[in-house]
Amino acid sequence: MENLDAARMQMAFTLIFHIVFACIGMVMPFFMVISHYKFMKTRNPVFLSLTKSWQKGVAIFFVTGAVSGTALSFELGLLWPEFMKHAGPIIGMPFSLEGAAFFIEAIALGFYLYGWNKLPEKFHWFTGIIVGVSGVLSGILVVSANSWMNAPSGFDYIDGKFLNIDPVKAFLNPAWFTQALHMTLAAFAATSFAVAGIHAFQVYKNRNTILHKAAFKIAISIGAVAALLQPLSGDLSAKDIAKRQPAKLAALEAHYNTEKGVPLFIGGIVDEKTQEVSYKIEIPKALSFMAFGDFDAEVKGLNDFPAEDRPPVAITHYAFQIMVGLGMLMLFSGIFYFTSLKKIKWQDSRKYWLYFACLAPVGFLALEAGWIVTEVGRQPWIIHNVMRTKDAVTPMPGMIYSFYMYVVLYTVLAIAVTWLMSRQIKVLNNTPNT
Repeated sequence: MENLDAARMQMAFTLIFHIVFACIGMVMPFFMVISHYKFMKTRNPVFLSLTKSWQKGVAIFFVTGAVSGTALSFELGLLWPEFMKHAGPIIGMPFSLEGAAFFIEAIALGFYLYGWNKLPEKFHWFTGIIVGVSGVLSGILVVSANSWMNAPSGFDYIDGKFLNIDPVKAFLNPAWFTQALHMTLAAFAATSFAVAGIHAFQVYKNRNTILHKAAFKIAISIGAVAALLQPLSGDLSAKDIAKRQPAKLAALEAHYNTEKGVPLFIGGIVDEKTQEVSYKIEIPKALSFMAFGDFDAEVKGLNDFPAEDRPPVAITHYAFQIMVGLGMLMLFSGIFYFTSLKKIKWQDSRKYWLYFACLAPVGFLALEAGWIVTEVGRQPWIIHNVMRTKDAVTPMPGMIYSFYMYVVLYTVLAIAVTWLMSRQIKVLNNTPNT
């Protein structure tokens, strides 16, 4: 295997793990403080048990997110030294601020974990809010650095040199808002549906139903709202991609020839050699409208770009279809949940809880597919239209062994986290005061 392929596989593998840990670490503190708030208002011991259980989950994912995130920061220098040599001075600011946000999050989490019965109650609860807000800020800052790779700005590229660097302009690059909004909503939707699904399964199994129903209600309410808002964010992202990365947009829809009034494909099997998509459903003129707000707008096809500048079409198209399909499933499930609040009898059925239990992995599958769309759709560039990925990779041989080491390390980490969380669920099921 070539160094470039090994480096890309290692980066993809570690990101696939880290993104799950990071998103849960961002969102779970909000579940924790909502449950804590309900306890302060009602003094219902169910919410106290739930809060203390969720705070342990927050601590576990804070640690695993920190470990996997630190590994990623080392990987950027190890795998892509040429990228970091030039990009470091430009996008160093969001990474530095992310470190500051992480520092604040760590301090606040320490206050929260050890502040029970030692700090004033409202101040103790407020430290939990700081944990959540700091986590979200960390995520937004990291996404800002990634969005710069899609919409590079804040420098002049002259004769192969990066000159006149403006870190603030790079930080506030044209894609940061749409990407940060889309990623934050995705994190809330994915984590909420996963947590709701886990508690729904416990209700389905008739284990400590009062507590698990309370947990389900908090998680699914947030997840449903995020899922309902996500299509609006997706629309903003689509229009931004159409403007800044037309080759990526064309790959998303396997659109080869420049045309006006272009249809939107749902599903389909891509044949990159014949440039055809079979077994798809066509919605007339919908891609033109989604990209430019005009049913007759012209959409550039892949054939308008040199072959060496086109992203891989099939994987980008399939990942996009999976992301949108699962996103729509969560949207309709959110509507189903809010409707069930009026149809209380639905919640008496075990099928209701089984349905939401089955949805537990859906959000993270959509989120992973979305990252594949973002990263593979930008190829062959590591910095869009400036630096190719193959020009940024390390010349050091033997990267495949580094990849194998990370596979073992992250597999052990995933098993350990799964065991710890399973243990937390068992403790909750045996909580006597519920």
